[in-house]
Amino acid sequence: MRILVSVLLSMFIFSAFTQEKLSIMDIYELEFVSDPQISPDGSKILYVRNFKDVMTDKSLSNIWIVDFDGSNNQPVTTGNQVDNNPRWVANDRIIYKSNKDETSQVYHYWLNSRAEQKITNFKNSASNLVVSPDGRSLAFTMFVDKSKTSFIQMPSKPKGAKWNAPPIYIDDMTYRGDGQGYYEPGTTHIFTMSIEGGTAKQITSGNYNYGAPKWSPDGSYLICSANLREDADFDPRNSEVYKINLESGDVSALTSRQGPDNSPVISPDGKKIAYLGFDDRYQGYQITNLYVMNADGSGSKILTENFDRDPGNLQWNGKGDGLFFQYTDKGNIKIAQIDLNGKITDLESNVGGLSMGRPYSAGTFTSSKNGRYAFTFGESDHPADLASGSQGKSTRITRLNDDLLGHKKPGKVEEIWFESSFDKRQIHGWIAYPPNFDPNEKYPLMLEIHGGPFASYSEFFSTEVQLFASAGYVVFYSNPRGSTSYGEEFGNLIHHNYPGQDYDDLMSGVDAVIAKGFIDEDNLFVTGGSGGGVLTSWIIGKTDRFRAAVVAKPVINWYSFVLYADNPGFFYKYWFPGVPWENTEHYMKRSPISLVGNVTTPTMVLTGEEDYRTPIAETEQYYAALKLNKVDAAMVRIPGASHGIANKPSNLVGKVASILSWFDKYKSETLKATIEDK
Repeated sequence: MRILVSVLLSMFIFSAFTQEKLSIMDIYELEFVSDPQISPDGSKILYVRNFKDVMTDKSLSNIWIVDFDGSNNQPVTTGNQVDNNPRWVANDRIIYKSNKDETSQVYHYWLNSRAEQKITNFKNSASNLVVSPDGRSLAFTMFVDKSKTSFIQMPSKPKGAKWNAPPIYIDDMTYRGDGQGYYEPGTTHIFTMSIEGGTAKQITSGNYNYGAPKWSPDGSYLICSANLREDADFDPRNSEVYKINLESGDVSALTSRQGPDNSPVISPDGKKIAYLGFDDRYQGYQITNLYVMNADGSGSKILTENFDRDPGNLQWNGKGDGLFFQYTDKGNIKIAQIDLNGKITDLESNVGGLSMGRPYSAGTFTSSKNGRYAFTFGESDHPADLASGSQGKSTRITRLNDDLLGHKKPGKVEEIWFESSFDKRQIHGWIAYPPNFDPNEKYPLMLEIHGGPFASYSEFFSTEVQLFASAGYVVFYSNPRGSTSYGEEFGNLIHHNYPGQDYDDLMSGVDAVIAKGFIDEDNLFVTGGSGGGVLTSWIIGKTDRFRAAVVAKPVINWYSFVLYADNPGFFYKYWFPGVPWENTEHYMKRSPISLVGNVTTPTMVLTGEEDYRTPIAETEQYYAALKLNKVDAAMVRIPGASHGIANKPSNLVGKVASILSWFDKYKSETLKATIEDK
């Protein structure tokens, strides 16, 4: 299989693309903006410029600075390293993190003199950096190692004997995390230190994990969210907002309900705290609401009761009489403002472009005291750039990929709404067309399905979709029922019913695209990752209309997944009516493995070998079942990759090459001949 992928990858790179189309190696050329940070006075913007190095196969980043109007755009840092998390200390000073000295440490930088000071030398990396209002102190979270004596007492080995490493003793329910591996003993705590460096002071303690801190205006206390219950692993969503007195060290809860309370921010005068949360009803998807309470925790008031979208990234305005926030509506991320009576005004849209692989809704913004803001600006034809704005009037500042995309032609992306055959609901989707698309020709169709399942696709740029389109496919992707950004009722149509009628939504979308008249119905293909892998394997268990499928990082057997994934205390409680051994029929009814006997579609199964979210054991059992059923099947394992797969750029290259190689193998000979003629 590796030889097949390698040979076809070479053919794909050197012969399948013309100069005007994107090529698979352009993955290494694409850049994007992330983490914009506007200065307190709104005059300048820091941002992270992300790029890749083809020789070291690393994703790298530097920090840049630009005036609010887009002038004086220049680097603050340079080099093949990872510089990120820029934060303002004052209008002329910043801090940031960098691994230029091998480990990730915090640096203090003077913009005028370009002098800098390394202020940390930690074994474990500091996260969630936040500067105190007076600019003198820094608060952050950091993992604190804890020694743990093994329960297993091994005898002493004879002198000179070469034994294996001792047994690893685990007694925690949550013992590993996707992208993190097996957890080392310890917890995450809050620290403070001088902005000039020196010794950090640990503020919190105990066998708990604390979230990102925020300073009070007078610097006397911090607030954060955390789940400090002894049974936190069994009740993972049940967090509260806490106040931490910096003089006494006292930690006091400001909220107290069953459900998440998190992301607190303090008003400029210190009198109010805004935060996010909901009363937990143990649904798969629940709308998050925005609340405001007094600084002592009293008088909590919901501001978004009838909003039916999820607010996030809360930021008080300079006057303290309202907040900026972002939310996703029908796949598009928007910036809005809300007053303390709950009146919402939209300011910006297209706040996205951060999901470089697949077209997920991902973006961010930051605001200043005078109401200016900076945000990641994304569209279908480019990844995230930097934009600045005020009161709904914005300017695009960067065009990082004009050097590449100026002479290469991305596929056009078109929005489509269609009717589900199940209940006549309107379903939202997009069609990406091959460059130089001719509606009078016939094209193969690729259905690409998002994961989550509680997530949403968008019209934002997607490297994978664009490469599929450049390879000659019409790519259809959509937000079937269960997707977020369409309201709580729509999201919960798959509650305890996933996969379910989302299958009908997807098939209706395929039919709607075919009805346009330019699809070769003998050349339909389907793929998706994570939740999209679940639905891909479900689809080929119910229909044989697709010539080939690639099932990426799937769940095949819900019984084994709930007990084997990286958060066993969550999935059974929110996605199922109970534990699997008490609901065996329900689990199996929704498991794609129950339909494997129906599958005749040639199927590739693809997963990262270090995926702990949808562990590769799910892939292995599906592959074995397909082989036992004598289906033409292949398994692709991405070495060293977790659930996101693209922790190295070459992993994304390998994923795209594998999918295109497999589908090319099963295209009809007539279509192949037509493509060769072109």
